[in-house]
Amino acid sequence: MEVVGTLKPGHTRRSTILTMGKFDGLHLGHQQLIKTTVERARTLDFCSAVLTWEPHPNTVLRPDQPVRLLTTLDEKIALIEQYAPDLLIIAPFTEETRRTSAEIYMGTIAEAVQLRELWVGEGFAMGRGRSGDVASLMQIGANLGFAVGTVRQLVIEGTPVSASRVRELLDQGEVGIAGQLLGRPFALQGTVIKGDQRGRTIGFPTANLQLAEGRLLPADGVYACHVIIEQMRWPAVTNIGLRPTFDGVRRTVESHLLAWSGDLYGQTIRLEFLHYLRGEQKFSGIEALVSQIAQDVARTRALLG
Repeated sequence: MEVVGTLKPGHTRRSTILTMGKFDGLHLGHQQLIKTTVERARTLDFCSAVLTWEPHPNTVLRPDQPVRLLTTLDEKIALIEQYAPDLLIIAPFTEETRRTSAEIYMGTIAEAVQLRELWVGEGFAMGRGRSGDVASLMQIGANLGFAVGTVRQLVIEGTPVSASRVRELLDQGEVGIAGQLLGRPFALQGTVIKGDQRGRTIGFPTANLQLAEGRLLPADGVYACHVIIEQMRWPAVTNIGLRPTFDGVRRTVESHLLAWSGDLYGQTIRLEFLHYLRGEQKFSGIEALVSQIAQDVARTRALLG
């Protein structure tokens, strides 16, 4: 997969089938779009291309609202690469992009690749004022020489698959259902940093995670997770929150790895959230906290083996 960071003319001279979108989280609906694009291109011996934007368009469209990302750019690239498109375009999203009409923007894309088919979700819209809906894109395509295909929104057990729905589920601690919509466990990746090291003093040392700015966190509480270290999975109890027993004021993500010994400081690890165990709570003292953590560990062992 070739990755480019501009929309300059002539990225490829081959006839191209393209899909585009924010692709935050790369949930099952996004995956279906990319798979459809790649399969169509292979059938026709065309180039398959994916276009996404950086930064997330909402940082420009809604600057007063924080963007809570399901994936970082690097994570998104790695997830898209699994579906083996020939080309990934990471187009800048700027104030100028926001003001650009759908017709002009599609013209720029058509100059960057030899666009023959565009595949989008049935509710897709782009361009100034979201004027480039599917019907408009079909008309633009008729003028510029490309066809438009749509993929219907997936619904799983009555739940529509969308990035906004995944965020809602994570806000409720529903990591299991969120994982179903993503097609994989929701995950956080970051660098292990030194915390206050209280966990060591009570027999449950933790790895404290430093995350990229803007990353969405699941609801405060305790979770059964897998921690991935150098492609090996370790069961872990992960706490997200303020640690009220210690009068914390900063939200942290810390994991106690079961059956692990060693120094993780400075290493990049990945947490896969599998089960919500309980909400965060303030305990009357250290003994009560230690007793509850022991129960959390036992339950995690039972759930994850």
